[in-house]
Amino acid sequence: MIAPEKIKEQLGKTLDKTDFRGLGEKYAGKVRDNYTKGNRMTIITTDRISAFDRVLCTIPFKGQVLNQMAVFWFNKTKDIVRNHMISAPDPNVMVVEKCVPIPLEMIVRNYVTGVTKTSIWYNYEKGVRNFCGNQLPEGLKKDQKLPEIILTPTTKAEHGEHDESISPGEIVERGILEKEELEKLREISFNLFRRGREIAAKQGIILVDTKYEFGKLGDEIVLIDEIHTPDS
Repeated sequence: MIAPEKIKEQLGKTLDKTDFRGLGEKYAGKVRDNYTKGNRMTIITTDRISAFDRVLCTIPFKGQVLNQMAVFWFNKTKDIVRNHMISAPDPNVMVVEKCVPIPLEMIVRNYVTGVTKTSIWYNYEKGVRNFCGNQLPEGLKKDQKLPEIILTPTTKAEHGEHDESISPGEIVERGILEKEELEKLREISFNLFRRGREIAAKQGIILVDTKYEFGKLGDEIVLIDEIHTPDS
């Protein structure tokens, strides 16, 4: 545990941006700076905090927490699905295999909660009962645990645009994935969530919901981005 005094000392020393041109072509996301060279990417997780599709500020050590948690969970779940991590040479840095991203976020939910337009409670409160292909019963309460986990995918929006909820049927109709590929991603996502829920529960932590992103290396599905972090 980092003492509050230590965090306060670092308020003026957060990692806001990077410039390592020797690492390759740079792309700056909302939180991560990505450098691509050949078939590898160097991902630097900054201390930027993003909400509602915009960067708000920086928080000391946030990047280290996100990156090191992702490393932990990639290692804990690599028997379920291959992930893109090659190494983590620094608390803020991960070197990964460059994959072709699948333009979806596979969101797994265990509770009726959330305030964003793609969250289950936001839609349920407005009367939506068929959400992303899931038929929801009447009488659900905010923050109630669902009888079983459900999948509520979203599109992966371009920079400056917003993710949108999408049903499995629409994913297939739009040609984003074949039905068999989608079912495989659903199974992998559920298995990842169950593993995360099990490990978290041993520490007295509830895994409420999370999102998984996948890519392809040839024909192989690979887990990319991050896993089971506060941002996901």
